Amino acid sequence: MVPYAAYLRIYEPLSAFTEPHRSRWAAYAASESRPRRMNALAEEYTEALRRVAAVPPLVLPERESEHAYIRWAEGVTYICPWQTRLRSWLAFSRLRATTWPLADAFAPRHAEPAAIAFARSAGELASSRVHILTSIWAVPLTWFVPFAATERWLALGPARRRGRMPATRALVYATTMSQARRRVAGGLAAVRGAIRALPATGDHDELRRDSLRTEAELAELGRWLAEFHPYSLAELDYGGLVRLMSDEALCGDESVAEIAAAVGALARREWELAAAMHGRALARWQSLRATEFAN
Repeated sequence: MVPYAAYLRIYEPLSAFTEPHRSRWAAYAASESRPRRMNALAEEYTEALRRVAAVPPLVLPERESEHAYIRWAEGVTYICPWQTRLRSWLAFSRLRATTWPLADAFAPRHAEPAAIAFARSAGELASSRVHILTSIWAVPLTWFVPFAATERWLALGPARRRGRMPATRALVYATTMSQARRRVAGGLAAVRGAIRALPATGDHDELRRDSLRTEAELAELGRWLAEFHPYSLAELDYGGLVRLMSDEALCGDESVAEIAAAVGALARREWELAAAMHGRALARWQSLRATEFAN
């Protein structure tokens, strides 16, 4: 089983890594024994389940993962490290910050020692920049902004096969870092311009609230993208969410085009069109997110 989650990943060129990490990733990419893309999600999830099922639960791995997602394009090798330990710590930190009693119940008396251990080993990290963002049950609408509808790769297969996601079922977008940054910057400029230009009437209160929230999320996304090598690749992977979507839903998913249309409408001050396109994408993902509470 794999989680019902989507992923936004950054693949940096091999040249972006310093030694000895560059040589290690080069050898890893050429290795025949590393997890292949079709099995990587399941293997990463299996590692997480082993930690959760341990007695007591392991708050985070003792050492950083040695695995990565690999891409090749035009003779260049691109690396997206799993960074399981760093991502586990960031996720647990958010849990502790928002629901402290739940975090204590999950790992009683082990949270504080884990924090101390992580702080002591932080200097050994190859990078403190997280290469993978995760969203459960739905894709945040701002994640569609860096991509174009023509950059989609779709493979259909049975939604369920003995509870597993087959390798032939996937929906992935990929683009260059320069394109991703340009689109996010353009979207941010359009949203900020719209906030200033929106008529001060009750008719546009909902659009104003959506625009303010989108502005903050796009600004954060832009800062994250700026942390990486300019010749990196950005990838949006629907991950396990494809198991919740029918073939018709996957083929008809136009979220990237709808969000691009909403951004363009904001830039042209076409408020009704912007609200309609944003609302169309929002309704699709709210419907999918509701499955979290299905019996």
